[in-house]
Amino acid sequence: MDIQIIARDGEPEYAVLPWAQYQALLKAAGVTDPSLREAPTSQAAAAEPVLVGLDQLRSLREGKGLAIEALARTVGISPSYLALIESGERLPDAAIRRSLAWELKVQGWRDES
Repeated sequence: MDIQIIARDGEPEYAVLPWAQYQALLKAAGVTDPSLREAPTSQAAAAEPVLVGLDQLRSLREGKGLAIEALARTVGISPSYLALIESGERLPDAAIRRSLAWELKVQGWRDES
C-alpha cells in the first residue's frame, strides 16, 4: 500500500492512501454504505474555501524562527511541497492546513472538515 502518514506532536494523526486502495479496504471490511463508495466530485473540491492568510505562511514560519525543513517534517510533508504551498503554487488539503495551523498556532486556518 502507498500510505502517507501525517503526524502531529510526533504522533501519527492521519493516514492518506490512494482512492482505489481505500475502496479495497472498504470492500474487505464489508462496508456497504454507498455514500462511502462514491468518488469525490470536482464540484466539492472547487467549493473548498481558499484560506485567508495562507499567502503569509512563509512570513509566519520565519517569524516563529522555524526552518522550512523543520516545519515540513513536523507537519508530515516534504520541504519542497511546503515551499510550493508558501509560493502559492499548491493549495494544501484540510489535514495539512490543520497541521500547519496547529504548528503555527493560527486559529483562522482551522475548519470543520
